[in-house]
Amino acid sequence: MKEIKKVTWRSPSNIALVKYWGKKSGVQIPSNPSISFTLENCYSETSVALVEKESKSKAIELRFYFDGKANLAFQLKILKFFESIRKDFPLLNNYGLLIHSTNSFPHSSGIASSASAMSALAMALCDLQEQLNKKKLTAVKFLQRASHFARLGSGSASRSVYPILAQWGKTKTIKGSADEYAIPYSEKVNKIFYSYQNTILIASSAEKKVSSRVGHSLMKTNPFAKARYTQAEKNLKELLSAMKTGDLEKFGNIIEEEALTLHGLMMNSSPSFILMSPATLAMIEKIRKFREDTKLPVYFTLDAGPNIHLLYPKKIAEKVKKFIDTELAQHCENKRMIFDQVGKGPKRVK
Repeated sequence: MKEIKKVTWRSPSNIALVKYWGKKSGVQIPSNPSISFTLENCYSETSVALVEKESKSKAIELRFYFDGKANLAFQLKILKFFESIRKDFPLLNNYGLLIHSTNSFPHSSGIASSASAMSALAMALCDLQEQLNKKKLTAVKFLQRASHFARLGSGSASRSVYPILAQWGKTKTIKGSADEYAIPYSEKVNKIFYSYQNTILIASSAEKKVSSRVGHSLMKTNPFAKARYTQAEKNLKELLSAMKTGDLEKFGNIIEEEALTLHGLMMNSSPSFILMSPATLAMIEKIRKFREDTKLPVYFTLDAGPNIHLLYPKKIAEKVKKFIDTELAQHCENKRMIFDQVGKGPKRVK
């Protein structure tokens, strides 16, 4: 196969502070607004090469490799995504695609691997189509376009295209917010959050028993759905106020409430499911005790999985690392953890 063009993008995962859980009618439209930290060390790196098509058929020709191996399950998911966007990307009709992707962290374990994977893929597609069109968009328009298409692949991926802090979902609290794409929000918060630390404590790297897609769908019959969406709006407004003034205690209380609400919704859906593990609960207890004893602003959040995201300012990193090593590492799978921090967003890899 003759290679015609190739780009490689590295895009990070993100950790939601106010969670998105549940969808409205339409394609990937959130039932409530969300906001997230963009990460630095948890990322997907994806190369997309355009090659000559092997046949004259209109079918999309795709070969997908994850960690160097053909992955049919991922390939079928991406094909479905490509079919939904082919009218916006003529390259999908005119060329074959050869995609190689890899993660720096365990996929499908609750560290938003779909966010990093789909945002990297969207950045690559937008880049290639721009080159073929020979018409360069402004940086703002390019990221907005990438966010829009990343969202169609995975809702949370819409937020991964921006550095530091990104918000997604229409809300009266934020001017310019939208359901169709995320927007950057870092300019309106205290700079202490620009270097915030996020240590991911791996309670389990196993694939989740219930996918986020299924979890979202169960919100349609969840008896607490309406109250949750009201809570999310309130928490977003209060979180933004805390982040503007640098109120770390208020910030921490809100993100912990959001994490436990998310898992409470899972436990109260029908059918119900539990993604936290005994190790998750043991770590939460120790984190709360450490905070009570030391008065240090160390707080946790969770995504849709068992792994703890420990959030704290950089200036106390040494003290927190000592606590992690002595108290929390024993609860991690093979003592595995990822020391991450707020990041600068996607980048094109030369």
